[in-house]
This record gives sequence, structure tokens and C-alpha cells, in this order.
Amino acid sequence: MGTRHIRRASMAATAVTVTTAAVAALLTTAPTATAATTTLNPVADTYVQDTTPSTNYGTSSQFTVDNSPVRHSFLKFTVSGLTEAVSSATLRIRVTSSGNSSNGGTWKSMTDTTWSETGVTWNNKPIIDGATVASLGSVANDQWVEIDVTSVVTGNGTFSFGGTSTSTNGAYYDSRESGADAPQLVINTGTAPSPTPTTSSPPSSGDPVLVGAGDIANCGVGGDEKTANLLDGITGTVMAVGDNAYPDGTASDFTNCYNPSWGRHKARTRPVTGNHEYHTSGASGHFNYFGASAGAPGKGYYSFDLGNWHVVALNSNCSQVSCAAGSAQEQWLRSDLAASTKPCTVAYWHHPRYTSGSSHGPNTSVTPLYQALYDNNAEVIVTGHNHQYERFAPMNATGGLDNTRGIRQFVAGMGGAGMYGFGTIQTGSQVRNNNTWGVLKLTLHAGSYDWQFVPEAGKTFTDSGTTACH
Repeated sequence: MGTRHIRRASMAATAVTVTTAAVAALLTTAPTATAATTTLNPVADTYVQDTTPSTNYGTSSQFTVDNSPVRHSFLKFTVSGLTEAVSSATLRIRVTSSGNSSNGGTWKSMTDTTWSETGVTWNNKPIIDGATVASLGSVANDQWVEIDVTSVVTGNGTFSFGGTSTSTNGAYYDSRESGADAPQLVINTGTAPSPTPTTSSPPSSGDPVLVGAGDIANCGVGGDEKTANLLDGITGTVMAVGDNAYPDGTASDFTNCYNPSWGRHKARTRPVTGNHEYHTSGASGHFNYFGASAGAPGKGYYSFDLGNWHVVALNSNCSQVSCAAGSAQEQWLRSDLAASTKPCTVAYWHHPRYTSGSSHGPNTSVTPLYQALYDNNAEVIVTGHNHQYERFAPMNATGGLDNTRGIRQFVAGMGGAGMYGFGTIQTGSQVRNNNTWGVLKLTLHAGSYDWQFVPEAGKTFTDSGTTACH
């Protein structure tokens, strides 16, 4: 990458600080805990560049890792005042508004903590000589990257980290001079209550559970681990609602990004494809990873039963597998629904018919699928695509509220990828959130269903309710 103008990012940070009070609010049966969270900004951060060997960049509002020209970055934190043992430490750095890269860099600890932000240059740069704490894949604009540094930050002291890259497509991060977007070292100390979602969910009724989200695993973002931790404590069938492995749904993306988190629930997962899966021809990475659980390659739509419910998984990539009235998928759907003997029906796919998201608008291509479900008195549709949570009132297929036969649609794109904003609020939108990762839990009773948004540990947003089947 050639010389690039370094500029200040303008977007506000979306930092998350997990406090004892927030955790206690999440856990209805939380034990007494002596835990604390400390969030620190760096005392120094900078980068150096081989083509300008005597230049100091300590006052820049960004730091960068690159290989053309070669750029190394350095961060230093001073930790003091801790009185309890460190239970976890996380380095958080924010990609600038134009800093995306296919390679976020290799980050290591450093033994040298004496370097000065305003004094270091390429000619006198400190050695990046410690253990590797992260080898980042793709990173996206305006997203926080989280790096586990618990093995390095073990107590009070001064700690340095260095970043390098072998890629010519450099990644750019906001420095401490950017203000609210400055890097963070988040340290948890003491003994915190285990954030298992079973204590934040209603007692199990014994009825089947369908739980999940879309827009899940990106190696440069840590949200998928937070939502996978929620799944650890929720029994039932997992729905992965598309864009499951960023950026391209390749075999490598599934192996390196999805498998370490949601992959531990693979045996009980029934997935659908998102648009990112089709960045790989035929979504072959998706179908090869999930096997028969994903439906037939070339189709990606299928159905199954859970208790008194019929569950339909559809392919909303309508340019790949047609969604049009009379298409093979739409005809299959109508036949499948007609053959079902179950009184209640839920469907899920990736692209939402209704959404207030600013990144992707309402998708009319899926209207024939929605209409077929409406004609057969379905109750619920779960989608993703916009990275946020939104619940709609019961709607028909053409944009109207319908409390008699309407289907309630959820946008559940909060599985772990960086969050999106909201734009024009659409008719029927009842609840919205775009600062909390989580999963949507549907408890499927004999003649009704409960919905519950289960939030990541440390966050308090939730949404729940009950509705009878038609």
C-alpha cells in the first residue's frame, strides 16, 4: 500500500465496559461476587515507517500496520491500583472509518516498556519480541477488534504491545489522540458470577427451543465468542441465520472464524446461507462445513419438526436460488406447508422483508416466500442481514399491519459481527437495539411461543413476550 493520508476518524466509540452491577442485573440468581472492571487508555501509542526512518508519528490520530511501506505500531499501558487477581484482560482497538483490511496484523507483547511516544522512529524503534497474542484476519471499518491479553497482563505494571503485517493492504486503527475512539485495556479482577444464560432465561418448560442469530463470526471481531457463550447454557436447536462466517464464507473462514466459537454447537445447528456465503462459488464453504444439516447444495432450503411446530429454513439469496412466485423454492414451500400436520409454523432466512436498518433496506424479493407462509397461517419469521435486533408487529406480506393473521418478523443480526445503525423506522417496528450482541430464543409451546432476546454478558437490554398460534 502506498503512502496514505492519516486522518482522524469521526464516529463515536461503542465501547462496552462490563460492570459488576450490569452482570448482576443479567443474572437473576447471581451469587455474591467480588469483581471489578478497570478500563484504561494507553499512556502512549504510535507507529513507525521504513520510508521515513527519522519521522516520529506520536501525535497522529491513527496507527497502522502495513508491509508497503513497512509500518509497525506500538501501544503502552500502565496498570496500577489493582488489589485483586486479574481474571481477564482484553486489548480493544478500533478500526478507523476507512481502515478496513484483509489482514489486521500480528500483535505481540513486548519486553521493552521504556520507549517514548514522541521519541520513537523507525531508526530507534523498540523490538517486538514477545508472545503472539493475536493474528488478525479481515477487519472492517468502524469496528472494535478485541484481543485476549490475559496471559500478558497479570497484575500491576507497564505493558507494551506491537503490531506488524505481511500484507500490502494495511489496517488503520484510531489512536489515543482520537479521543473517545482511543484503544482500551479492559481488566476484570476478582471472582465474577458466571454469565450463563440459563439463569437469565425463564425456567425451562420442557417444550422445544429454537435459538440463534445471524451475522455471526468475523475473525476481527469478538462478538461471536460472546454469543457462543450464551448458547453454551441454552439447550435446543440452533439456527444460524446466514452470513455465518465472514468475510467470504470460505472453508478457511469457517475453520478459523466460525468453528472456534459457534462451531462447538455444530451438531445441533440448522443453518441457512447469507449473501457472504455466496462470495464463495455456490456457497460451497457453507455446504461443505455443515453437510447434510444445511440442506441440499444448490438449494439450501429444507424443513423439520420440533414438537408441535413445523420449522422451515429458506434460501433468501434470490439471485442464486429464485424466490419468485412459481419458482422451485416457492412451489416446494407451498407443498411443504400444505403437507405439514403441525398447528404452528416458524421460518427463518437471511434477508428481512421488513427492516429499519440503514445498511440494508426492506427486501421485496422475498415477498413470495412471506406470502406463502402468510397463506398457510405461519406465526414467526426470523431473519438477519442488518447487524442489529428489531422486532415487528404481525404483518402481512405487502407492508400492512395484521393482528389477525399477520406474521411476526424478527431481525436477529446480532450474532457477533460489528453493529449497523438504524435509518427510517418502518411501519410495524416495535423494538430496536444495535449495541448488544445476543441470541433470540424461541420456546415453542403446544399452541403458543415465547420469544426472548438473551444479551451478551454484562449488557442489560432484553426483549420478551408470548403470542398464541393462529
